[in-house]
Amino acid sequence: MARDKQDKTGKSDEHNSRGIELADRGWLDEAIREFKKAIELDPDSAHAHDNLATVYSEKKLYAQALEEYLTALRLEPDSATAHYNLACFLATHAHEMAIEQYKEAIAQDPEYPDAHLNLGMTYADLDQREEAKAEFKAAIELEPADPLARHELAAMLMDEGDYRDAIALLKEVVRLEPENYEGWLDLGISYAQKGFYQEAERCYGKARDLNPDDVLLNYNVAALYSLWDKRAEALSALRKALDKDPAKVRGWLSADPMFDGLKGAPEFEQLLAVQ
Repeated sequence: MARDKQDKTGKSDEHNSRGIELADRGWLDEAIREFKKAIELDPDSAHAHDNLATVYSEKKLYAQALEEYLTALRLEPDSATAHYNLACFLATHAHEMAIEQYKEAIAQDPEYPDAHLNLGMTYADLDQREEAKAEFKAAIELEPADPLARHELAAMLMDEGDYRDAIALLKEVVRLEPENYEGWLDLGISYAQKGFYQEAERCYGKARDLNPDDVLLNYNVAALYSLWDKRAEALSALRKALDKDPAKVRGWLSADPMFDGLKGAPEFEQLLAVQ
C-alpha cells in the first residue's frame, strides 16, 4: 500500500511538472488537464491545487481559482507560500471577481437593485465611470426610494464637474433622508460651485445641525464665504476647521483657488502659519 501511494505521488508530481511546462508556454487548457490528473492521483497535493488555481486565475475563472487556492491552504495551513498566493490573488482580482458575481446575480434576477448598486460601486472603485453610472441609474429605477444609489451617482457627477445634474439628485437624496449629513454637505458644495451661495449656505446650515464640528464642513463653509467675499465669516469657519485638523487643512489650502480672495490678508496668513 505504501509503495502504491508512493507510485501515485510520483506520477502526480510528473503531471504537475508537465502542467507547469505547459502553462509557461501559454497552453492553459492543456495545463489544466495535467494539474487535474495530478490531483486525481494525489488529492492532497497542495502544489497541484495551487498551480491549478494560478491557471484558472489567468483564464479569469475566478470562482474556481479561489476554490483551489483555499484547498491548497487547507492542505498546508502553515505554508507561508499558500497564504501569500491567496493574498496576491485577492489583492489582484477581488474587484473582478466581485463584478463577475454581481453580474451573475443580475443574470439570475435582473430586478435586484442592491446588485446593480454594488456593481456600480465596484466599477467606480476601478474608475470605470460609464459602467458605474449605468448601474447606479438601474438601481435608482428599480428602487426609487433608496437614496444611496442617487448619492453615489451624484458623487461621480460632482467629480466630473456636472454640478447641475448632481444638485437634482442630491435634492432628492435629502428629501428621502433629511438626516443625511453627507447629502446636505454635497448639496451645499454643488450649489457653491454653481454660484448659488445662499442655497449653499442653507444646505451647510442643515449639515451643521447634524455634525457641527466636522472639519470638511467648516472648510467648505470657509470656502463658500471666501468666494462670497464675506471675510469675517470665512476666517471664523476656517479657524474651526484648523482647530480640528491643522495639517490636513493647511494642505488643502495650499492649492485651493477658492481662497485666492483671502490670500495676502494678514489674518489669513496668520492662520496659515505653522504654530
